[in-house]
Amino acid sequence: MFESSSSLLALGGPVVLVLLGVSVAALAVILAKVFQFSNARVGRHALVRQAVSLWRSGKRVKASQTLLKDRSLSSSLVRSAMESIQKLDQLPLSSQERDIREERLREEISARAADRLFSLASWLKALDLVTQIAPLLGLFGTVLGMIDTFQTLQESGAAANPAILAGGIWVALLTTACGLAVAIPVSVAVTWFETRLEKERAALEISLTGVFTAGAASPLPPSA
Repeated sequence: MFESSSSLLALGGPVVLVLLGVSVAALAVILAKVFQFSNARVGRHALVRQAVSLWRSGKRVKASQTLLKDRSLSSSLVRSAMESIQKLDQLPLSSQERDIREERLREEISARAADRLFSLASWLKALDLVTQIAPLLGLFGTVLGMIDTFQTLQESGAAANPAILAGGIWVALLTTACGLAVAIPVSVAVTWFETRLEKERAALEISLTGVFTAGAASPLPPSA
């Protein structure tokens, strides 16, 4: 395998070497993003949906406690919103003042959610750039190879061997194949990450909307 890799680099030249470096960098970013998404538990919303359902049915303490053991991104933000609203419920506020504070709280939670989602989206543009430049690098190598092949044929004159032309062409096309081999899996990975991120954004927005539109908690009965 090592010999075949060395032969590939020798035939493809510096362009294949550049593509190899790009592919290694892209693989490192993809593995890092997989770990980041897994650590944030992106896509796992069962407990959050259960907690929001409890919250809207009036079981607010139980709803926030349901999320204590959940380490997902959406869980931490939804629990923070629930706990902050519970604190508002305990304050002697007028209806207007409560609405103002709740709106500010909603903006704050939304900003935090946007920041967390932006963090998850980091480096995806770099991967997207790889999917664009890898085929172009491969095509660039092919053009250079074709120029070199036809230059050799010109120097050979009437004694040109068609086998030399065929061999030069397939070696030149090798860089295009390498570029596509890098771009295709990276493109699949970028699409997967972006799809998961969009679903996470939508699920988080639905959950937070469910929390904030549940209305104020029923006031506690006056003590005797």
